[in-house]
Order: sequence, then C-alpha cells, then structure tokens
Amino acid sequence: MQERDFFCNRDGLKIYVKEFMDLERKAEKIPAIILSHGFGGDSVGMEHYGRHFAEKGYATYCLDFCGGSLPGTGKSDGSSLTMTIESECEDLMTVLHTVQELPYIDKENISLLGCSQGGFVSGLVAAKCKEEISNLIMFFPALCIPDHARLGALGGASYDVQAVPEEIVCPGGMHISRRYHENVVNMDPFLEISKYKGRVLVIHGKKDDIVPYAYGVKAKQCYEEGQCKLISVEDAGHGFNEQQDESAMVAVEHFLNHKRELLTIQVIVTGYEVRKEREGYKEAAVYFTGYCHQEDFKGCIIPEGVDIQTQYGDGPVKLRAEYTLVGTDRTGQKCCIHILNQKKGEYYKPEITTDSKEFAFLEETDLTATLEGFPGGLTVRIFG
Repeated sequence: MQERDFFCNRDGLKIYVKEFMDLERKAEKIPAIILSHGFGGDSVGMEHYGRHFAEKGYATYCLDFCGGSLPGTGKSDGSSLTMTIESECEDLMTVLHTVQELPYIDKENISLLGCSQGGFVSGLVAAKCKEEISNLIMFFPALCIPDHARLGALGGASYDVQAVPEEIVCPGGMHISRRYHENVVNMDPFLEISKYKGRVLVIHGKKDDIVPYAYGVKAKQCYEEGQCKLISVEDAGHGFNEQQDESAMVAVEHFLNHKRELLTIQVIVTGYEVRKEREGYKEAAVYFTGYCHQEDFKGCIIPEGVDIQTQYGDGPVKLRAEYTLVGTDRTGQKCCIHILNQKKGEYYKPEITTDSKEFAFLEETDLTATLEGFPGGLTVRIFG
C-alpha cells in the first residue's frame, strides 16, 4: 500500500491531500474516491476510509479544506475566518481536477464521499461537476447548514440574524465569519444538490441530534425516483461507532459495485443461555425474533431464531445465526424466507432458501450481510 502526501494550489493557497493506493494496480487505470471531512475535522479522520477502499482497488484521496479544521490541526493553508461552503467547494473541485490529471486514474470513474459538512460540499460539487462524478456518497450530510444560518445557530453558536457579527465563535474552538453565514443563509440545499443526476447513496443515523434524520429523508426525496438509496442506521448519532462504520463501508462497496440492499431485518433479542462451557471453550445461544418491513417483503421472524456463538480460548466469537421470516412478497403472495448466516473469511455470507418465486433468485445469488447493533438487537442488511 502506497501512502503519498501532496499539495494542490487554489488562488495561492495550498490544499493538503493524502493518497492511498495499491501499487500493484498503478499500471492500469484505477477508479478514484475523494474523501471530504466535516466541520472542524481534518483528513486524518478520513484516513481509515482511504485505506479501506484502497485495499478494495480504488485510489483514494483525503484532503484538508483550507481553514476547515480546528486550530492546530489540518495541513492546508487558510483561516477558518475565510472558510465558507463556497470555498470548500472550490477546494474540492481543485482536488478533483488534479486527480483527473493523474495518468493512472480512470477519469470516467471518480466518486465523492463526504461526512457531515463534507457530505454537503460533496453534494454541491457533484451538482456543479455533473458529468465528472460517477457516484456520490454522503454520510449524515449537513444539509441543515442553511437552516442553521437562518436560525443564527451555525456551528452550534447563537447569534442575532439581524446583526450577524463579523466573527462567529462556535463551541469546540471553530471561529467562522459573517461571510460564511451570508454564503448559505438564502440557499435551498435540496434544490442545489438535486442538479446531480448520477447515482447517490446517503447513510444517516436515526438518532443524529446535529443533522436530524429528516434531512437524510428529504435528500432522498429531492433526487429523481430510483436515483438515491437511503440507508438508515438505527442507533447512530452524528457519526458512526466501529461496527456501524464497518457496515457503512461494506454498504459503500456494494453500492459502487452496483449491488443492492435486498433485505433489511431488524432483530430483537429475546433470550440468552450458555449451552456448553469448559476450559478453553464456550458455546452460547442467543434467541431472537424481529421483522422486515420494506417494499419487496413484509414479514416477521418465527419465534425463535437462534444464533449459536462459539469461542475457543481468547479467540474470536464465531456466529451461526439461523431463522425464518414469514410474510408477503411485493405481489402480496405469502412466503417463507429461511436464512443461515455465518462469517466466511472477511464477510458474513448468508445462505437463503425460500418458497417464493419473487425471491427464488436469492438462492443462487452471492450474498453478503452486515450487522449493526442497537440496544436490545441489531440490524441485519443483506446485499447482493
């Protein structure tokens, strides 16, 4: 894995960028992903995404927005008092055009992925550079920023919108300018991002108290029918824990590979018992019920599904979950879907049998599952 630092130049300002790439792929044209951090963040917080997707065959680029990081962090030029949403769009477009000119990059396959404010900026840049962006991925995008400006609450601050101060002091250490406020106060973010006509993925936590989940729903609605996929994360706030992050990265992988989320199952734990235990070995059973309510299938888990968990010594816990969903498919026909899910190598690989003609294809499809915990249960997403 190659890690390389370089700088781009915008109007005399240096923009720091870190590249991650598998050197063995450099002889061929490589798809690229440009990763954008949120308000007060920096490229370091995006590096785990950069490394992950580089391992999957992408060239990835994490940038520091000019003036977009907390004091003492970030390696780009500029002050937070000159940073605006517009200036960050210009930074991202500068990096985009630099990446396009790299000889080993497939300029027909460049995606943008941004978190929070970086997601908002990525959405705006995708709309400005419509034909240059293959895919847009936004994690909890801060499409609330114009509303916060109208409320006098940018960055968590509190100020009079009738007398906006030249310098707005935000909790946490960021200082932004009146110009930042003026840049967004009259903006309709949904109208702006909807100008992009490519593929869109939004992943948003239902417990986000900074950018409420409703903004993610409205983002999906502002795009054309079938253009945008919204993944809701049950127990996530404004940011993901490790398990949610791993699930989000798998979801992005499948999205980029044009695979769909076929089933989303909410599992509710009902019981637990240790079946066998001796020195160096433990076997336990987790019992559960749950449901799946989506357009293609609506049904419940027959009591009780069971997850057999085994562990040898201090090694990893191995899971083997088996359960049956009973419900109706999109045609209204009653059906059963039996699922056996266990980890094989890097991923969970569900095996499905069903009496449904609508879902018969699942028996022959290479499926992958992700697990996201929440209090009392977990969300199981099955992709294929």
